[in-house]
Amino acid sequence: MMKGGLAGLMKQAQQMQEKMKTAQAELAALEVTGQAAGGLVKVTISGKYELKRVQIDPGAMDDREMLEDLIVTAYTEAFKQVEAASAQMMSGATAGMPMPPGFKLPF
Repeated sequence: MMKGGLAGLMKQAQQMQEKMKTAQAELAALEVTGQAAGGLVKVTISGKYELKRVQIDPGAMDDREMLEDLIVTAYTEAFKQVEAASAQMMSGATAGMPMPPGFKLPF
């Protein structure tokens, strides 16, 4: 019985590893856009947090300090979207796999 339980656990671990690879590939292809001031500033990043695009409406160009703050705000929004997507995808990859209390994936 112990041997069968270990084999089942190993099979679950292999399935989880495949699901995690799929989730990582989906994250790599993901692009999200954060925005500030009703869309005056938009920042697009990948699922790997790589900056892809910055779009600035000409109306936001009048005040440099405000523009700098809007860029940070838009990036922060996009970053939070990637974090949420990552957590959701990875929790789906580990669903059904027994994890020790307090265990957190390293990404």
